[in-house]
Amino acid sequence: MDFLPLAEELLAIRSTADRPQDLHRALDFVVDVVGPGFEVERFESRGKPSALVHAGGRRPFRVILNGHLDVVPGTADQFVPRREGDRLIGRGTQDMKLSALVQAQVFREVAETLPIALQLVTDEEVGGRDGTRHQLEQGVTADFVVIGEHSGLRVVTESKGIANARLCATGQAGHGAYQWLGDNALVKVTRAVDAVLAAYPVATEEVWRTTVNVARIATDNQALNQIPADATAWLDIRFPAEDRDFTGRSADEVAAHLTALCPPGVTAVVDSTEPPHRAEPDNPDVVALQAAARAQGYSGDLLRKHGAADSRFYFQRGVDAVIFGVGGNGQHGPDEYADLTTVEPYRQALRAFLGTIA
Repeated sequence: MDFLPLAEELLAIRSTADRPQDLHRALDFVVDVVGPGFEVERFESRGKPSALVHAGGRRPFRVILNGHLDVVPGTADQFVPRREGDRLIGRGTQDMKLSALVQAQVFREVAETLPIALQLVTDEEVGGRDGTRHQLEQGVTADFVVIGEHSGLRVVTESKGIANARLCATGQAGHGAYQWLGDNALVKVTRAVDAVLAAYPVATEEVWRTTVNVARIATDNQALNQIPADATAWLDIRFPAEDRDFTGRSADEVAAHLTALCPPGVTAVVDSTEPPHRAEPDNPDVVALQAAARAQGYSGDLLRKHGAADSRFYFQRGVDAVIFGVGGNGQHGPDEYADLTTVEPYRQALRAFLGTIA
């Protein structure tokens, strides 16, 4: 089966969170690529389908290959993939449909004789709780997991934790011309944002520390001449394991920490917090995967990623999981692309690595 036509057909499926039929189409497409002769366990949680493909036998699986088939939204033209030299451009090329397709093809070639599984999910871009985490809650697990997020054939053994928080301010409405008779909640919340960013400055270069992204600030006030009585700021927080203000803390404890940074009248609420991910660098499977990458002419270096991935769900259950995928750039951007020169080396590295567990 020629790879590029399959890749282009998969990339053309607009498998975003708001299009459940296309999530099913993308999942069925890759299951069909694997072909007959394997058991296909189907899962669904809150409308998000996923599948586990395997040849039966040993549980837990020795290795799980994990790939997500959902993508972030994009314009119509981004779902018409195009080539420019060695670049395949389009939504999902780098993140991560090409890696998932290679995983499916390699699985098809070797899985009949190996205790491995292919885990296909469709909700990673919206948190992964209804795909990978849901399957884990149903008892699916493995000794080692390879997640096909892009890495340029390097091995990601560490990634940051994530906390979603809101800064909530209350005030008193009044006429905008008579400020002393009201209490502006929007001013309070912007000062709170300034205080949080003073503690966690906006990064202007790559740095391994806690970062805070201010995603949105809103108020229910609609009148230009009215003092806002409420305001909320939404924060996306990413933190490394070394930051003990977040790592190992409950949502209430993180909320108390953020509230302490804010001026009076502003309270932090943490909607969710999930720990950083880490795999042991000296795990024999990590070492074998590095060796397989090096045999293809790549460094196989260990990496740390700032973004969270489904690897965190395995880490929470004591399972080493790494990210290992094709190369490319521009994820979630208008010119996202995969580096086609990395596809075949990635395929060969996966084969070689899986050969070590035979």
